[in-house]
Amino acid sequence: MADTEREAMEYDVVIVGAGPAGLSAAIRLKQLDADLNVVVLEKGSEVGAHILSGAVLDPCGLDALIPDWKEKGAPVTIPVKEDNFYMLGEAGQVRIPNFPMPPLMNNHGNYIVSMGNVCRWMAEQAEALGVEVFPGMACSELVYGENGEVKGVVAGEFGISADGTKGDSYEPGMELHGKYVFLGEGVRGSLSKEVIAKYDLSAGKEPQKFGLGMKEIWEIDPAKHKEGTVTHTMGWPLGSKAGGGSFIYHLDNNQVYVGFVVHLGYKNPYVFPYMEFQQFKHHPMVAELLKGGKRVAYGARAITEGGYQSMPKMVAPGVALLGCSVGMVNVPRIKGNHNAMLSGKAAAEAAFEAIKADRSGDELTAYEDEVRNGAIGKDLKKVRNVKPLWSKYGLTASLALGGFDMWCNTLGFSLLGTLGHGKSDADATEPAEKHKEISYPKPDGKLSFDRLTNVAFSFTNHEESQPAHLKLKDPSIPVERNLPVYAGPSARYCPAGVYEFVTEDGKDPRFVINFQNCVHCKTCDIKDPSQNINWTTPQGGDGPNYPNM
Repeated sequence: MADTEREAMEYDVVIVGAGPAGLSAAIRLKQLDADLNVVVLEKGSEVGAHILSGAVLDPCGLDALIPDWKEKGAPVTIPVKEDNFYMLGEAGQVRIPNFPMPPLMNNHGNYIVSMGNVCRWMAEQAEALGVEVFPGMACSELVYGENGEVKGVVAGEFGISADGTKGDSYEPGMELHGKYVFLGEGVRGSLSKEVIAKYDLSAGKEPQKFGLGMKEIWEIDPAKHKEGTVTHTMGWPLGSKAGGGSFIYHLDNNQVYVGFVVHLGYKNPYVFPYMEFQQFKHHPMVAELLKGGKRVAYGARAITEGGYQSMPKMVAPGVALLGCSVGMVNVPRIKGNHNAMLSGKAAAEAAFEAIKADRSGDELTAYEDEVRNGAIGKDLKKVRNVKPLWSKYGLTASLALGGFDMWCNTLGFSLLGTLGHGKSDADATEPAEKHKEISYPKPDGKLSFDRLTNVAFSFTNHEESQPAHLKLKDPSIPVERNLPVYAGPSARYCPAGVYEFVTEDGKDPRFVINFQNCVHCKTCDIKDPSQNINWTTPQGGDGPNYPNM
């Protein structure tokens, strides 16, 4: 709130987000100089509470940051033993052999992990080095200096009433100032979005592209469990409706991660990503695996998929964007955590050199140079055409063309150059009149579940007396434009059932936002065809409470 007076605390570096990027930056800063004052602010109730990832981890990021991570007890203990790729039809599947795939697609040497647990362990390493880590501290505003530079954030504001006024229990929070501010908020973070817009960091870049990743943890019959097995599928049930695919990872304790990704550039507003995921589990191959098991957790989050050509400029005066705030996922590998760690390490090294030279509040150009020209840039450049090929030509053609291009890039050249993405995911959405409504099977309550039942397994919670953190730029647009033109897609693209159109007693439809259900995936901020929804942070600690996603 603009009229609020707050105390301020001074740090060398203020880091927003206790994900792999932010924690890597914090650890590296203290490795370089134990006397640096470093703080990490995390909006989740604990470190890891808002972390959701596949995840098969390429350990190169950990190797670079903490070479003795095995000796220090990192929860990275399940090596990939078997790698399977399948093309699914409605009743069967075809195994895609591994040998034609480029070497970068090989998971040998990688590990099945819970990134939530990895981040909890990383936070312990950071605190042991003297980093201050504060969970439950949502960063709601940026603080700007006299010259327009980012000099800090506002964190820990509590007690705002539903009408936006200060309630009886109002706490103003604090301003935390730094010589540099790192934003490691993950996909479509609210502060990162503000920085990108304010400093026009996406100028000259391709539109960022996104996917929606949904994930369940299942406990299955021990006789069916094969620890270390990694399976990816493409094809059914998405078919030509949208790009995407699934993952099934066998971890320990007879558990499997079952996940589904839908690329958000789909045209048909009737596509219902969550129901595509639920339908997928009824494929004979998947149903047989899960039969007799039980789902123990659910969650969802968006994934940055634009890759090399969509990465915005990463620095502005006083601030650097890390990890998924930039978009460093290698789409065909379905991996980004290693690049997030490497980005945090690179940002820390650039800030350390700057502070040592008595600089502050300027642009850390050395960080951007390292990302674009170092290991991250090389990793992403090889696969830069896979996503645009998929979007333009569909699954089958993109498999051949994308594979060929990846092989060429592995050898040091590309016949295709660098392809563009064209439209943003919001602009890709077409009017409903151009498409047929899609009928989805009703969940059976055994393999597939309705959204609200599943959301209970994300353990999400929001204090209901606060204002909705999902803001409409124009409250009239959902009913007057999105419903008649696009058939109200927010009722379908949200994986948590936050949005609904309610009609009562013959009255006109009413748009309802059930913000208490929100799992912080940010899909609404990305896919809304009118770009009318702005995702902001609720008060600290609110949101999902993922156990070991």
